[in-house]
Amino acid sequence: MNSTDAPTRRSGISWPIMIAVIVFFALAGVFAYMLVLPDRVASTVPSALIGRDAPQTPLPAVEGMTTEAGDPMPGFDPAMLEGNISLVNIWGSWCAPCREEHPWLMELANDPRIRLIGFNYKDKPENAIRFLRQLGNPYDAVGADGNGRTAIEWGVYGVPETFIVGPDGVIAYKHVGPISQDIMTRKIVPEIDRLAAD
Repeated sequence: MNSTDAPTRRSGISWPIMIAVIVFFALAGVFAYMLVLPDRVASTVPSALIGRDAPQTPLPAVEGMTTEAGDPMPGFDPAMLEGNISLVNIWGSWCAPCREEHPWLMELANDPRIRLIGFNYKDKPENAIRFLRQLGNPYDAVGADGNGRTAIEWGVYGVPETFIVGPDGVIAYKHVGPISQDIMTRKIVPEIDRLAAD
């Protein structure tokens, strides 16, 4: 066999492999960006309900839940949204980010301009009660959304999520993910200020 009969060996990396590697690192970069900046990503999730009337979805009270005075905690009646600035928070005792945001809800509960309403999402009543006894109850009403149907009506992606509803019953703002000090300062409080000034 002479040298011209020997098979030729290609050197270097093939283009399909190189493209696959580039795509992999591009996707990894996007995911890393989303993990590092969760508040920014969460706050940019659009909602088709902003600027529309809040869904008319009554919810029963959480069985056995009481106020600090020992009275039964009311469930959710859509009429509660009329004439008030309402902050509607979807939460569950099993949700770690809900625990993380809870101190900020307790702080918001001190604002006399707003009414806080909780939708307790796919939770057991005893767990929901224990959660609020341990951390404090910022809510004026808590509805039990045991099957998650009401959350679907509100366009919820996951818990926690928070809506601000104006006195006219129209959804003015939505935040996906836990409330943080930054979100409180930059988004929640300015929106409440705006609605209170109207």
